[in-house]
Amino acid sequence: MPSASSPSTWLRVTRRPSWLSDPKVLRTEVLGGLVVALALIPEAISFSVIAGVDPAVGLFASFTMAVTIAVVGGRPAMISAATGAVALVIAPLNREHGFGHLVAAVILAGVFQIVLGALGVAKLMRFVPRSVMVGFVNSLAILIFMAQVPEMTDVPWPVYPLIAGGLAMMVFFPKLTTVVPAPLVSIVILTVITVAAGIAVPTVGDKGDLPSSLPVPGLPDVPFTVDTLTTVAPYAFAMALVGLMESLMTAKLVDDITDTRSSKTRESVGQGVANIVTGFFGGMGGCAMIGQTMINVRVSGARTRLSTFLAGAFLMVLCVVFGPIVSDIPMAALVAVMVMVSVATFDWHSIAPKTLRRMPLGETVVMLVTVVCVVATHNLAVGVVVGSVSAMVVFARRVARLAEVTAVTDPDGGTVVYRVTGELFFASSNELVGRFSYATDPDRVVIDLSAAHVWDASSVAALDAVETKYAQRGKTVEIVGLNEPSARIHKTLSGELTGS
Repeated sequence: MPSASSPSTWLRVTRRPSWLSDPKVLRTEVLGGLVVALALIPEAISFSVIAGVDPAVGLFASFTMAVTIAVVGGRPAMISAATGAVALVIAPLNREHGFGHLVAAVILAGVFQIVLGALGVAKLMRFVPRSVMVGFVNSLAILIFMAQVPEMTDVPWPVYPLIAGGLAMMVFFPKLTTVVPAPLVSIVILTVITVAAGIAVPTVGDKGDLPSSLPVPGLPDVPFTVDTLTTVAPYAFAMALVGLMESLMTAKLVDDITDTRSSKTRESVGQGVANIVTGFFGGMGGCAMIGQTMINVRVSGARTRLSTFLAGAFLMVLCVVFGPIVSDIPMAALVAVMVMVSVATFDWHSIAPKTLRRMPLGETVVMLVTVVCVVATHNLAVGVVVGSVSAMVVFARRVARLAEVTAVTDPDGGTVVYRVTGELFFASSNELVGRFSYATDPDRVVIDLSAAHVWDASSVAALDAVETKYAQRGKTVEIVGLNEPSARIHKTLSGELTGS
């Protein structure tokens, strides 16, 4: 029998979930899951409307996504459910070909995500710079707030004091105690007030009917033919990319907030598995939800998979068992929660005058480009891609300027040495050819690259062009100082980049 200090015993102890041994953690996870479940209901119904499907479809998707990802996902405490981005992608497919094709696309999107995850698409996250990440966070906060604006326009006047009261409770209640999440307290109190006083305001029930039974698994109602595959494949692939982009960006954000690391490859595969399960249960598919994740992680303080699992489980319990009660929750209470989330999510430090004065202009421009693209398109993936490309352009311009060429002529006048410093790639090497004095230089030219690095074919082609121009004037060129990688690419490509 192993001793208390044996490796096997230690391994079993370290793998024991923290919520099993700490009642405080258990309470935080349970209450966090409950708050998220309440916030998921109107969101899922709204996204169902966008996709053009019955509200139950979005609620079923949120249930199966959350429960499945809690087991197979890579980022603990992150919430995955039906999302607006996915709804926008698959809405045209549902409108033109019907619900069966939508479900088939969700399943195929899950397959694509598993394949992309296995191929290492998550590693591309290393190319997302900090300025894009800040833009992603800020645009997300703006979108969360903008999504609440319709709930605050053309509504009965009591909605406004209810929202203000909800915000006040979430600001001041934590000063009294953090045992119960302030958003949950706010939702309960505002619901009691509106029901007891008979205040007529929009409620969750006004968004649509809640399901009265659990989802039943089944196959999509489509002909299993090549035509069906070619019809759904483009939508499925687009959904897979958008879902992975949002999920991986959200996971990275939660990593930063919690100061922990998560497996992005496992998250990618997990998203695929969750979408496949969701499709077979007749859901509309989904991905990570930044707003609900922020409620769970930042507002409620949840940190484990239990809160994610319970968010999905509570969602179905609330709909099936407590549907009439949940239907009476005023939308004002949930709007107040999401407004608080948007304020907490926004990186206010990034727009402080002191920060803007110190930050390089290029970094600020990239952040603003990301925000503008996301807000204009309501698509986080578009903003991240455009922002990343903008950051690469800014970086290329900055690095290109660092490449310098200086010339030193020997005292005897028979040799000139050009010392090249910096990174040679397509952006910097284009100007390299014009930095040499071909007509006035002596017969022997040495190009010293010991302080430079050759990165691509454009640089090799530029060096070949320099040698050719000198050769046309009967002068010899010697290239020295190449480091090993630069020498390898130069040897492989030199003389091979132009036709005979």
